[in-house]
Amino acid sequence: MCSVEGKGKKGGIRMGVMKGGGGGGGGGGGGGERVERSKSSRMKLWMIRATTSVLLWTCIVQLTALGETWGPRVLKGWPSCFSHQDSSVSAIEDKVPSVPARLLPPKRVYKNNGYLMVSCNGGLNQMRAAICDMVTIARYLNVTLIVPELDKTSFWADPSEFQDIFDVDHFITSLRDEVRILKELPPRLKRRVEMGMVYSMPPISWSDISYYRNQILPLIQKYKVVHLNRTDTRLANNGQPLDIQKLRCRVNFSALRFTSQIEELGKRVSKLLRQNGPFIVLHLRYEMDMLAFSGCTQGCNNEEVDELTRMRYAYPWWKEKIINSDLKRKDGLCPLTPEETALILRALDIDNSYQIYIAAGEIYGGERRMASLGSAYPKLVRKETLLEPSDLRFFENHSSQMAALDYLVSLESDIFIPTYDGNMAKVVEGHRRFLGFKQTILLNRRLLVDLIDQYNSGSLSWNEFSDAVKESHVSRKGQPTKRSVIPDRPKEEDYFYANPEECLQPSYGQLSST
Repeated sequence: MCSVEGKGKKGGIRMGVMKGGGGGGGGGGGGGERVERSKSSRMKLWMIRATTSVLLWTCIVQLTALGETWGPRVLKGWPSCFSHQDSSVSAIEDKVPSVPARLLPPKRVYKNNGYLMVSCNGGLNQMRAAICDMVTIARYLNVTLIVPELDKTSFWADPSEFQDIFDVDHFITSLRDEVRILKELPPRLKRRVEMGMVYSMPPISWSDISYYRNQILPLIQKYKVVHLNRTDTRLANNGQPLDIQKLRCRVNFSALRFTSQIEELGKRVSKLLRQNGPFIVLHLRYEMDMLAFSGCTQGCNNEEVDELTRMRYAYPWWKEKIINSDLKRKDGLCPLTPEETALILRALDIDNSYQIYIAAGEIYGGERRMASLGSAYPKLVRKETLLEPSDLRFFENHSSQMAALDYLVSLESDIFIPTYDGNMAKVVEGHRRFLGFKQTILLNRRLLVDLIDQYNSGSLSWNEFSDAVKESHVSRKGQPTKRSVIPDRPKEEDYFYANPEECLQPSYGQLSST
């Protein structure tokens, strides 16, 4: 039994053990009664204290919650004994408009099957599409995705990290209701990867989502972390569940937002163009790397042909080495030259008073190759001519960031015309469809080079040439259309990101999957 023995030297209460047994003589009975009464009193006191503590904590929690909800409204303007700020500070705060808190989607709760690391390959838009695919795959497999690593070893040698191009925090939080995304692995797993203890592999191109469930998921469950070292076109265009296709779109059109610096500069360029009237974006894919890779040398002199050939052999991952440029051009597999492009724009009756923004890197051959296009369309502009050098200083030697700027301007243009159907052309085409089927002229290069040759040889008059060009492109302006499906030949069918019909507004036409 516990009893109060008395106060210590400092006034504290000491708890001791009361010994039982007789107290000697006739005092034994009275002592027992006193013990029972003391026990009952202490129990009542303990119950009162416990009940009071619970009630006090309940009141504190309720008052705290009530204060957060109503405090700013009820107590606004009241002097506070806890605040020492003066009235001038309060007046300034009153004048500042309140910014509503950003609403985040609720986190999706799921059992994590492991971690997926990915290293993207290629240029900006090839990586952009790959990121959309990898997010979708991670969501379907119920794994945690690590923020993708961008390609730094390709021809462009751009050292940019994901966060240098995309708003990484928006990327993570906007998708939290679908998949968990981390900036890096947990420390223990990160150390294993740094020691080279990670299972790395390239997934099979154009695979169905079932391939990832049956082949990749068991590897993730076994090794805890799997690294996919190639990501281009690794998910099939067609035959995927509707929720898979819609998530690919959501990542592309919503989650992948460029950094504020790139976004603001893109808006500035578009505003500068718009204040001078309509403008066209011409994706003139006639840079050195494109010509070396494709082997297309139309209009190049002997020295340039030799230079392009040497470059092609210098990059081992460009597998095609011996290329017949003339045959490739006749098959429509070469980008249009600047001279051919000038003829086609004139044949399409593009007004020469329009501004034409060149969305491209350095044109191979420089002013010599651009002379005919500049003569036909004197309002040729580039980001370098619209902006001050200081505006682009941070973008130098960062080709992907430059491409991101061109991407934004391409979305805002009145007409978008790519001269080659590369990754930027396809992804921008699909994004413009999503924005309301904004006009995109998709050039039929195989037909056009034949018409150009006939016109240059005198077989066609100008009017005949122009009429043929216009007639052949009436239905090639980015209108609603079904995505073509070619079983067992995915490279030849329409690319999902060029025409994501499952994600387009029903009012624009037939949108069912094919």
